[in-house]
Amino acid sequence: MKLKQFVRGWVNYFSLADMKGLLKETDEWLRHKIRTIYWKQWKKVKTKFKELRKLGVEKEKAWICANMRNGNWYCEGYVVLQTAFNNKKRRELGYLTFTEFYLKVCEN
Repeated sequence: MKLKQFVRGWVNYFSLADMKGLLKETDEWLRHKIRTIYWKQWKKVKTKFKELRKLGVEKEKAWICANMRNGNWYCEGYVVLQTAFNNKKRRELGYLTFTEFYLKVCEN
């Protein structure tokens, strides 16, 4: 909810400027951060494996990804997480992107 409020306020304030490129870069960073937060919340290997399987990741890839010992920010960049948390899944979870809201505001 806080993220939605922030996105709406920020885009409405700067809607007169042409900032499509900046918003795309911000959306990339935001997607990365959201995946990192979810990865960090799934603290244990079992939980990571179980949640990845729920997201539709193959068993072997989910097990490899769940057992990675790199940092949270690095692990998020792994292709398995990027495909599991794609744009469609984030929309289902209720996350609003800067670019989508900007295009909706500027069309009207």
